[in-house]
Amino acid sequence: MENIKEEFRVKSEEVVEKVKQLIHEGNVRRIIIKDETGKVYLEIPVTIGVIGALIAPMLAAVGAIAAMVAHLKIEVIRNEEPEKKD
Repeated sequence: MENIKEEFRVKSEEVVEKVKQLIHEGNVRRIIIKDETGKVYLEIPVTIGVIGALIAPMLAAVGAIAAMVAHLKIEVIRNEEPEKKD
């Protein structure tokens, strides 16, 4: 199984909604929130346990970070199934 990295640039007011969307997609392993220079503000491991009890405090932390920084990058690491060969 390989990991695929994606990066999204978002405005501060869009960060919480984008993180919620990514978590609900299901194949995301980790979400990393950075500023434009690459400084990491928050790393969220997305596991079954995180989805349950810890999602609300993490989203509150994301909102607090977004209030401090105008533009952010969200790096997403996804699980990707290896391609099946016929």
